[in-house]
Amino acid sequence: MQQTGGDALANQLVREGVKHVFGVPGVQLDWAVDGLRKVADRIRYIVPRHEQATSYMADGYARTSRSAGVCMVVPGPGLLNAMAGLSTAYACSSRVVCISGDIHSSAINKGLGLLHEIRNQSFILGSVTKWHGRADRPVDVPNIVRSAFDALETGRPQPVGLEIPHDVLSTSAEIDCVDPAPAERACVDKLQIEQAAALLTAAKFPILYVGGGVLAGRASEALISFAEKLQIPIVMGENGRGSISDRHPLALNTLDGRAVFPHADVVVVVGSRFVDTALGKPSWPADGKAYVFINLDPDVFGPPRTCSVAIKADCAAALRALEQACPKRRPISVDLDKVRHWARGQMDEIEPQGAWVRALREGIPDDGILVNELTQVGYFARLGYPVYAPGTFITPGYQGTLGYGFPTALGAAVANPDRVVVSINGDGGFGWNIQELATARKYDLNATIVIFNDGHFGNVRKMQQDQFGREFGVELLNPKYDRLAEAFEIPYERADDPQQLLTLLKRRAGERGPLVVEARVAPMPSPWHLLRLVPPPFASDRKAPDAATVINAK
Repeated sequence: MQQTGGDALANQLVREGVKHVFGVPGVQLDWAVDGLRKVADRIRYIVPRHEQATSYMADGYARTSRSAGVCMVVPGPGLLNAMAGLSTAYACSSRVVCISGDIHSSAINKGLGLLHEIRNQSFILGSVTKWHGRADRPVDVPNIVRSAFDALETGRPQPVGLEIPHDVLSTSAEIDCVDPAPAERACVDKLQIEQAAALLTAAKFPILYVGGGVLAGRASEALISFAEKLQIPIVMGENGRGSISDRHPLALNTLDGRAVFPHADVVVVVGSRFVDTALGKPSWPADGKAYVFINLDPDVFGPPRTCSVAIKADCAAALRALEQACPKRRPISVDLDKVRHWARGQMDEIEPQGAWVRALREGIPDDGILVNELTQVGYFARLGYPVYAPGTFITPGYQGTLGYGFPTALGAAVANPDRVVVSINGDGGFGWNIQELATARKYDLNATIVIFNDGHFGNVRKMQQDQFGREFGVELLNPKYDRLAEAFEIPYERADDPQQLLTLLKRRAGERGPLVVEARVAPMPSPWHLLRLVPPPFASDRKAPDAATVINAK
């Protein structure tokens, strides 16, 4: 078929089942965008106002659907703008495909100063992707796209990158697209399963610790089936929230986990790096426990962790094999409701964040999506917001990417037009992508945007006060959010207390389109003593609660 490289790109994306592309057009992408124009009945091209939003929207799209999120940017500054979103997707094991244009192929790496040229662009793209490639000829385009999607579904889910030079996109040739093939799955090692099963069979108090790999690996059903057969409590790390409903009798969060972990003799770590993101130490100390790690990434098996059995495999496949290899167990003689009651008592001390989070949970349907930001309410939501389904609680993972939440929520809204999507933001982080209110309005995206406004970078302010007894550089000059919303023709509401927020959320249930909600708040107490086993000394003026004696386990 005679077609340009840009046409071949668009047609191959159609073959791969892509329904949406998030991108900002530019000169090196002219022929790619024209290719998308020709398949506009099959792929919707969504154009935000900043390249940073392209990768964030692709990430939100991917993590709340069963489809890859695809973004497309010009080389140089376009790719650099998209890097924050790609780094977040990389941290969160998100299936994102980044297509970057490039300068004319004859000038790559020659330093001639062409428009949008940067040194070592391939190296830069490779730093936030697990695989990347470049099409050097128009006929290479379909195969390089096919290779990208194959890499996306092989091994650990993480972003992949494509570079296609301007001249490759604009040149015509006889180009045939290729059909997708089923991705290969890693086999589960029988000996490793037997070793893990022996540990679990002999264990007196086994527990599961699960991370974002369970969600990325679509392994929730296998996890629940395995845990129910063996009656093992499941401690969900922050990124693993939603792997099992918080209503399930075996479900625990990390604060609950503090009470049961000291008594455990075998810990099965599934889809988690199991490292404290502040200190670089294991999430919990070994203390003579036996650890079984299940992960597609062998890097998580090594120091600083202690590993008795390492199972390199897809989480779902490994859990199913382990379930078959293990006999049923009697439930451990521990009152998990008592554990949860103790944890709720600790969290009840964190107000007003608790009241705001309860309003969010009551006002958002079970299958509604909350995109959690780096704001004081958001920090507490990591523990205090019950999650009932996979893909309904979105975080930035270890990247902690301030400002990611609003554009990520817009991508989730594109993927889930019939579900409630709520984005909570601090006034600081919201300032990163204010311009995307235009995107929300242009595409009539069903997203409720809540801005907690205290006029400061609130968490940084608190840390400065704790460390130095003073603050510097944290005061914000914010817009009038009612006028801002009006300028973009978006409805605006103000919530002066959690009850007003709840009322607004319930009223929104039958409405469509974007909504801006401003919640004016004062400084809030720190929840960090509850969020981390060993919180940084500057992050809280309270001690971590003593959890080891909550239960008497035998």
